[in-house]
Amino acid sequence: VGPYVLVTPNETRRKKLQQIAKKELDDLEQWKKEHKPGPITLVPQRLGGNESEAQVRQNQQMILMQSKYQKKHKREEYVKATKAAEEAEILKKKAIQREKAERLEVKKRQEEMQRREMLLEDQMYKTNELLNRLDVGLPKSDSCQIANPGPGSTAWERSRAYKQALREDENRRLEEMKQEQQRKAELMEFKQKQEDEARTRALKNEHRSCFQSLFIFYCTLRVNNAFLDRLQNKIQPNNIYNPGCTG
Repeated sequence: VGPYVLVTPNETRRKKLQQIAKKELDDLEQWKKEHKPGPITLVPQRLGGNESEAQVRQNQQMILMQSKYQKKHKREEYVKATKAAEEAEILKKKAIQREKAERLEVKKRQEEMQRREMLLEDQMYKTNELLNRLDVGLPKSDSCQIANPGPGSTAWERSRAYKQALREDENRRLEEMKQEQQRKAELMEFKQKQEDEARTRALKNEHRSCFQSLFIFYCTLRVNNAFLDRLQNKIQPNNIYNPGCTG
């Protein structure tokens, strides 16, 4: 440790500071004594309401239970409404997809019918062309055919009958195809009508079930309110002020 200088304290200044601090403390204590709050005097009066603490607690518990039931019912209704909306959306999408599939099926059938008609026309054209080629070597005069019947006239008659049979067969096939297309269109219309009726019945049943659930909830709420009112009416006559219960 190196050298150091010891300074002698100033006793006069220290005493002066101590006296000033003591005086300030005495002034503070004197001020506290002078401004000390006096005793509070209140006129005795009755506090609280007409109900006892136990009844108030019971009413609070009933209100809490009712709020819990209401929240639970609202949550169930929200879940049910959400599920119903999702099911309706799914049914709507299914109906749209079904309509698309039916339209595609109708389009395919129409294309198939057009292809068959074109094939029949092409086949008939080729058959007629072949028969016309066969008719080139046949006699053209009817009198000659009648006067000199022979194997040529028989071939011409056979070709003519064959042409007539082909035309009748073609007409019959076209008529059958038209009737089949008409039956398919009527069947599709009947199926669409049945699906619309089933969808309408499903919506009506859903609305009826929602209405029934709401009606049951309303009746339950009325019964609960009536029970609480009766219970409150039974408890109310005993709500006379009890001197032992203070506010």
